[in-house]
Amino acid sequence: MAELNSLGFAKAPADTRVVVAMSGGVDSSVVAAQLASEGYDVVGVTLQLYDHGAALAKKGACCAGRDIHDARRVAETMAFPHYVLDYENKFRESVIDEFADAYLAGATPIPCIRCNERVKFRDLLETAKDLDADCMATGHYIQRKAGPQKAELHRAADPERDQSYFLFSTTQEQLDYLRFPLGHLKSKAETRTLAAQYGLSVADKPDSQDICFVPNGSYAAVIEKLRPGAAEPGEIVHLDGRVLGAHRGVIHYTIGQRRGLGIGGGEPLYVVKLDADARRVIVGPKEALATRTVPIHQINWIGDREWDALPDDGAEVLVKVRSTRPPREAVLRRGADGTAEVELALAEEGIAPGQACVFYAPEGSRVLGGGWIRAAA
Repeated sequence: MAELNSLGFAKAPADTRVVVAMSGGVDSSVVAAQLASEGYDVVGVTLQLYDHGAALAKKGACCAGRDIHDARRVAETMAFPHYVLDYENKFRESVIDEFADAYLAGATPIPCIRCNERVKFRDLLETAKDLDADCMATGHYIQRKAGPQKAELHRAADPERDQSYFLFSTTQEQLDYLRFPLGHLKSKAETRTLAAQYGLSVADKPDSQDICFVPNGSYAAVIEKLRPGAAEPGEIVHLDGRVLGAHRGVIHYTIGQRRGLGIGGGEPLYVVKLDADARRVIVGPKEALATRTVPIHQINWIGDREWDALPDDGAEVLVKVRSTRPPREAVLRRGADGTAEVELALAEEGIAPGQACVFYAPEGSRVLGGGWIRAAA
């Protein structure tokens, strides 16, 4: 039997076509350059996700005009073909519109996950197959490992760079086709060293910050542009029912927010709930933010055991309810119609509808899937 190459195929790198999703940043550039240097048949693809001249775009953002230029320069340096695909309509329909609607409904969406799920790992992945590629590679910091039963998704070796929270919705079919060559690196410094070794112009390029289509992190400004007049004023109400003041639109608030409430002194108060239908921002003391019960839906499961075969009394897992927090002990219980409930061993603060809850194996680094946090009944 032929020896497997570094991407897991029993043939020479020159006979293995790989489409590399290139954002123009250092991570995906290094992936493309490394695979090209190893002799793979590399095809670089960059997605144009929004109008570069529109107010939504910001200088230096992911997939903006400068990034397309940088990706093209990397392809020229390493001598592989590079294409730019216009995915503006797909991105708006699959990501931006839902982002705006979710905020107006009082949720706290994470569009980067939807972009991976609906654009990069769905539409672009199908394009890669149309190009007769054996696989598609990205610059995400996450690991794909060959398990005893099937390909497995694992956290990155560098916990500071791990992107598993943003990739929980990767399906098994997608995982079989995807490759993540940077997941084993111990630090971002290693990536930049490789970029310098390959002579890439992006070796010192800063990382992109915030959501790519949100200028200066101002979510409310983007939503007001996308949905003019949709942000209506309402009341700021204490948990005990007292009306404490007025607000200029639910979209200006997030669960856990303390500053900028404009309701004067007294006890420190935090946003504990957003009632978009009643146009109310509900506030309370910090302890009101803590919860151990997390209702979730739209679950993606990639564990070895079938979802329906999980124990009726629940399965012990680790979960992340925020990208910046480490996995915590919990019990996962199946519900009806694709829902579930997570019971945290220790209460967490600031859990908000629209965020992700990601499941991990109780031991090791394996990602088992996850779901979207929904409002409690």
